[in-house]
Amino acid sequence: MLPMEFVDGDATAPQVDGNKIIAHVCNDIGAWGAGIVRVISCRWPEPEREFRAWHRDRATTGYRLGAVQLVKVEPTLWVANMVGQHGIRTREGIRTESGTDPADSGPAIRYDAVRECLHVLAEHAEGLHASVHMPRIGCGLAGGTWDRVEPLITQALCARHIRTIVYDHV
Repeated sequence: MLPMEFVDGDATAPQVDGNKIIAHVCNDIGAWGAGIVRVISCRWPEPEREFRAWHRDRATTGYRLGAVQLVKVEPTLWVANMVGQHGIRTREGIRTESGTDPADSGPAIRYDAVRECLHVLAEHAEGLHASVHMPRIGCGLAGGTWDRVEPLITQALCARHIRTIVYDHV
């Protein structure tokens, strides 16, 4: 097993050689515009454009909780859009495509979906011989906790000897 690495810096600017995948968690309602995706969109238009088309055509594209979309943005760099969040958490509850549910005041993260995403991500990383770079996924806007997310990453990536670097933005 490779140990997870932690660095201060920007997950969208990995400073290692070879193929790299930047991984982040998306929601299942097709919303894009907050958190790390703002930085991603400033650097590359493709991940947002592909994400929106993936969601728009979801009846035929496989867009759902647990799905991963890999988007190439540079010759040795991909962005992994991982659908691991149900709706968007607001003060009023969880906003989904069918409206806001005031009874659902918990976090938007879906740990089982994140687990599934990470296993798919591992297959992509192995196939590309790529390292994986991410912020503390699912622990910002999705409302997850690192003590629940970290073991998922360890099991899916580190246990498969995939170099995994987690960035704490400074």
